[in-house]
Amino acid sequence: MKSNNWLLLTLVFLCGFSVMGVEMAASRLLRPFFGDSILIWANIIGLILIYLTLGYYLGGRWADRDPRAVTLYRIIAIAGFAIGILPYLARPFLQLAIPALQQFDAGLGFVSFVGSLVLFILPITLLGCVSPFAIRLSTRDVTSAGATAGTVYALSTFGSILGVFAPVFILFQSFGTRGTFVAFSIALLVGAIVGIIQEGKIVRALKYLALLAIIVILAALDSGGIVKAAPGLVTEIESPYNFIQVIDDPSGWRLLTVNEGQAYQSAYRADRVLTNGIWDLFLIAPHFASADAPRSLLLIGLAAGTTARAYTLVYGAIPIDGVELDPAIIAAGQKYFAMTQPNLRAIADDGRNFVQTRAGQYDVIAIDAYRQPYIPFHLTTVEFFRATRAHLTPRGVVAVNAAHTPTDYRLVDALAATLRQVFPSVYLIDHPNSANTLIVATLAPTRLDDFRANVARATDANLRVVAEQAALTARVATQTAPVFTDDRAPVENLIHDIIFRYALGQ
Repeated sequence: MKSNNWLLLTLVFLCGFSVMGVEMAASRLLRPFFGDSILIWANIIGLILIYLTLGYYLGGRWADRDPRAVTLYRIIAIAGFAIGILPYLARPFLQLAIPALQQFDAGLGFVSFVGSLVLFILPITLLGCVSPFAIRLSTRDVTSAGATAGTVYALSTFGSILGVFAPVFILFQSFGTRGTFVAFSIALLVGAIVGIIQEGKIVRALKYLALLAIIVILAALDSGGIVKAAPGLVTEIESPYNFIQVIDDPSGWRLLTVNEGQAYQSAYRADRVLTNGIWDLFLIAPHFASADAPRSLLLIGLAAGTTARAYTLVYGAIPIDGVELDPAIIAAGQKYFAMTQPNLRAIADDGRNFVQTRAGQYDVIAIDAYRQPYIPFHLTTVEFFRATRAHLTPRGVVAVNAAHTPTDYRLVDALAATLRQVFPSVYLIDHPNSANTLIVATLAPTRLDDFRANVARATDANLRVVAEQAALTARVATQTAPVFTDDRAPVENLIHDIIFRYALGQ
């Protein structure tokens, strides 16, 4: 390669950096509206690869027809401009997702999701053109073609490696999602303009300087603002794990929702103990094994502390360990949900890692780790429940929140069947006001009549209300269903099928 190819090789590196950086930023752009499940990631990665494939093919043919450096620089400049305006063009498509999810309109949601991803076709396809084009420009002798191609692909791949880490550890935190797109855009435009000037095309460079000015002006006029509007919005928080919203509803409840906002992860009113939600049912879980009040609680999926607060108010200041993956959710709970009980120890950790690496035993282990509509698969398996069993006292219980539709209990049945592989007695309680079932498993063999007798002795008024509610649907889990293991736990596929059938009215 000629020594004056330094700019060309720098741009190859920068384009590889931008491809992966934009892919990472795409997930952040879509997360508030569609979440970041494995399905979303599969679509993002798959479409990006399709666009790159198209770019590789077109770039090679384009380079053979017009093997000039200035043509490559123009391609990079247009790609940079497209990246810069992408988050602004995506807004109307993303806003369609809000009514789609609220109304469960699968067609509208599909248009919103696909429309957003189609916007990536131009910049990613153009960036895919860069490597074959650069190889064509840099190859002076067929005897060194292999070394030339190897150098180009090594630089591009090295850039992509950095493009994975830089957004996560630096750019998202420093500039936000839209600012990250703008940063990649400006870098590509500046590099391309330098190349065009180096080729002596001053007038043409001025045209691309105008595009750069448009991006800079857009970024300057963008005050950040609200990413996803919602009635009663108190605050929005973007963390490495979630897009978080705190909302005040008209009835006086403060609510926590994450990502696409299909459900609430926490609810708080200073003058209420009960929420009329699934959190209330966790209060009666210990009485499947004992009439006595629980002496300790491990809560996997602390969120903003709704269940922890209820346990403290009903059972007193018992020791509570609350495990929450996202430190930003813990901070939001402490700031906006009065999650400041001195008996609560909030721990930022993965629930599976916590039970496998920490000591301690508990009367109750409550698992409420939904990231709607999904449960992390590693918190649903036989191996996980065996690990939780080791942390139970002799009168211990495990309680798991699971969702269902009015007619489809397959997820509930699968979790119950999995728990029955580990525990001798498993029970189900449907919540009357939501599509949730609480699954309770006891370490020692128990009977449903034991539960009824235990809650009949309850003196706390709130506990009695929940017990009366639960008595209407409490039943022994007897259904057979596939058992989830670490090797095979098709939780996402099962949930997708449940949602699909529900959307079709089946």
